[in-house]
Amino acid sequence: MSIQAIKPIKTKKNAESFSSSSEEDQPLSPMARLFHESDSNVYIIVIIGFETRLNPEVIKANLVHTFLKQPRFSCVQVADEKNGGELKWVRAEVDLDNHVKVPTPDPNMESADLYVEDYVSNLSKTRISMSIPMWDLHLLNVKTSDAEAVGILRVHHSLGDGSSLMQLFMSCTRKLSDPESLPSLPFSKKKKPDSSSGGFLQYFINLFSVFLIYWNTLVDVVMFFITTFFLDDTKTPLKGPLGVASTPRRIVHRTLSLEDIKLVKNAMNATINDVMVGITEAALSRNLNRKYGQIKKDAGEAVGSNNLPKNIRLRATHFVNLRPYLAAKEDISEMIKSSSSVKLGNMIGYVLFPFTIGLREDALDYIRSAKATGKRKKATLEAIYTYLMAKFFIKYFGAKWASFPTQTTLWFSNVPGPQEEVTCFGHQVAYVAPTCYGQPNALMIHAVSYVNKMKIIISVDEGVVPDPHQICDDLEESLKMIKNIVIQKGLVD
Repeated sequence: MSIQAIKPIKTKKNAESFSSSSEEDQPLSPMARLFHESDSNVYIIVIIGFETRLNPEVIKANLVHTFLKQPRFSCVQVADEKNGGELKWVRAEVDLDNHVKVPTPDPNMESADLYVEDYVSNLSKTRISMSIPMWDLHLLNVKTSDAEAVGILRVHHSLGDGSSLMQLFMSCTRKLSDPESLPSLPFSKKKKPDSSSGGFLQYFINLFSVFLIYWNTLVDVVMFFITTFFLDDTKTPLKGPLGVASTPRRIVHRTLSLEDIKLVKNAMNATINDVMVGITEAALSRNLNRKYGQIKKDAGEAVGSNNLPKNIRLRATHFVNLRPYLAAKEDISEMIKSSSSVKLGNMIGYVLFPFTIGLREDALDYIRSAKATGKRKKATLEAIYTYLMAKFFIKYFGAKWASFPTQTTLWFSNVPGPQEEVTCFGHQVAYVAPTCYGQPNALMIHAVSYVNKMKIIISVDEGVVPDPHQICDDLEESLKMIKNIVIQKGLVD
């Protein structure tokens, strides 16, 4: 396959030039400032597998016309002494040699997979200097079990959230089947209201739905404050202590079949997110049951089939992309035609999502439970509330008052990826695996789809969770178990 420079798609406006008015000399947004706090100094790591060896010179040449046209990738963050030391964006000359790293791997390495895993883990021990734009790209021409080469993009979270970075990545890709065309993202389509229905009954239903949303929001806000001041998750082997935000991470990933996930989704009349949460509940239940069994065994107690304590409280800080609600007029398909048009930023909120931990007689109950909780969380403004409250507290009281909750056990996120096979700067992509480090939890589970695959990425503090590969095994086994039960019960069309 010949590797060529990416050809930009023509847009309605000239977006190739740097828009100084959009970022330069502007203060960081409240959410961007939050990601500089000691307990939330978060970096996004995107591991990208490729089907071909990487050509660093071709990639550098393309970065000039893509990443470097994106204002936040061409700005440093500088303290504004005239404004109390508040950070602001300042345009800088970018030396790609400071950002693109091409290490020479040991030709006698025992395991290429472990080499890449250790490389990523070592990155989590470091920070990017604020004297340069806060991103870097590491190109590893190492053949692993699932790729011919690996690229590792590291971006400080102040530059943007996962959804906006996915849009930036998409702007750098083209369909494998049609090198002139951009890929598409599986954004959900909003249902249009049925104009033919009406009358008093419909009015009552609409009124009740609005009341229910505000009531649920009130309950969730009260629970949020109770959690902040009093309510901690159960101290399980998965929950880290205070201070884990500054610890290194072990990051591993596993590929699941998106077709199997869709099979369960259709059989249970659920969503992809419902299924992912359900199999995560099942996997964590298996994992904790095994750990508590070992604790009993070490203590000389009898070990049974169910070793879980009763009433485990385990919640996730579940992140929600708010662009469909707060920036509904944005045309994503138009923006990704040019990297400079992509609007980076942190337009995310979160909900406190309870996970049901326990061994179920019917494994489909995990999906039913996740579906019910997901439906309840959709009927609330909790995510918008957490976003707006964070901005309010940061603006008027400082970022220290708006940190992410440490009371939950894990971070959970699910981002849709390309539906078709794509190339990035002429290199065919095998998988995309994003995650984070620097978060105030010892465990993060991230899911991202790509064509017919779902990539699960686990980021852990090894001092708390020493078995991330076992969690991957449990997720894989849980999906297999639930899919088999769906087939056995004849729930497949």
